[in-house]
Amino acid sequence: MLNRVSRSCFCSAAAAPTTPSPWLFVGLGNPGEKFKGTRHNVGFEMIDAFSESVGISMNVPLCKALFGEGFVGDAPVLLAKPQTYMNLSGESVSESSTQFSLSMAGPLAAYYKLPLNRVIVFHDDLELPCGVLRLQEKGGHGCHKGLKSVINHFRGNREFARLRIGIGRPPGQMDPKAFLLQKFNATARERIDAALPEGVVALRCILHEGLAGAARWFNQEQKYKYMRSETMSA
Repeated sequence: MLNRVSRSCFCSAAAAPTTPSPWLFVGLGNPGEKFKGTRHNVGFEMIDAFSESVGISMNVPLCKALFGEGFVGDAPVLLAKPQTYMNLSGESVSESSTQFSLSMAGPLAAYYKLPLNRVIVFHDDLELPCGVLRLQEKGGHGCHKGLKSVINHFRGNREFARLRIGIGRPPGQMDPKAFLLQKFNATARERIDAALPEGVVALRCILHEGLAGAARWFNQEQKYKYMRSETMSA
């Protein structure tokens, strides 16, 4: 099942002191061509952009997800795109397990014995302007049903990081559910396409400098981008 590296190489409990602990990156979205390019699928797009940039293929079905694993430099990385549809994302990422302690819960996290502080979930965010990104060390679900599912299946534990990908608010009185399942217009598509490589740079930085250090400079950069974008239509 595992091609390029063995499970023991990724297992933080069994790893040698000099072996970096792996990261699990999870992009949220809905599977299938019908949802490709929609606002709710930017988590998938970020995972795809990262996997392509580092040359990790994601073609292995594992724990109800498309899965890939490899190294970026010396840093071991696990990548996953849950195939359970957005509202059931937690079944792939963080389904409860009695075999491991709470901090090890979940099929993928438990299989590799990862603490939740080595998990980052990528997701769309209505509260950020389109194309603005934000790294967050932990938090709630903010009414995002995919995140809510992950938290519920982690038994309420919120101690995992997120890469929030701004998609803007729906115009006028438009139903947010309909907005999420629409594809981006040309202007918004351009902003998302520009944001994806920025996210890739931040993720690479996390692998080598850690989340806290990467978040400080990245969020500062995105703050100025937010100021430039807040008066622009998404």
